[in-house]
Amino acid sequence: MFDFSLGELVVVGTVALIVIGPERLPTVARTVGAMVGRLQRYVAGVKADIQREVELDNLKRLEAEMNEAGRKLRDDMMNGVEPVKDSLRETAAATHDALSEPPTHSGSVAAQPHDDKQFDLFNAGQAYDHPPEYSPDHRPPPERDRR
Repeated sequence: MFDFSLGELVVVGTVALIVIGPERLPTVARTVGAMVGRLQRYVAGVKADIQREVELDNLKRLEAEMNEAGRKLRDDMMNGVEPVKDSLRETAAATHDALSEPPTHSGSVAAQPHDDKQFDLFNAGQAYDHPPEYSPDHRPPPERDRR
């Protein structure tokens, strides 16, 4: 804080001893020491307050930047969603119009009657009759019963 050399301190101490006197010098030295301590604590407090203000300003600026980035991202996402929404609305309207029109038969495509013997891919395994020894529920007898 202050830059005093040892020689300068000796000169100040000698002048204080001559001016103040040897009886009051210890009391004055204690008082001056206490005041210097208070001054150092006050300066440290002011420095800490300034540092907190600088950090607070940095945090506020960072918060503003993050809010702006969030708004920009939201706007970009909403702008990207609007064409998809419009396309889905158009598709839904076209599907609704197509389903609400009565069917027209031009004669070239005739309705096929349903054939019960038509191959069904999803039930193909159930339609095949397995012999009982290959049935999934059939288990071979235990080893001791086989002869």
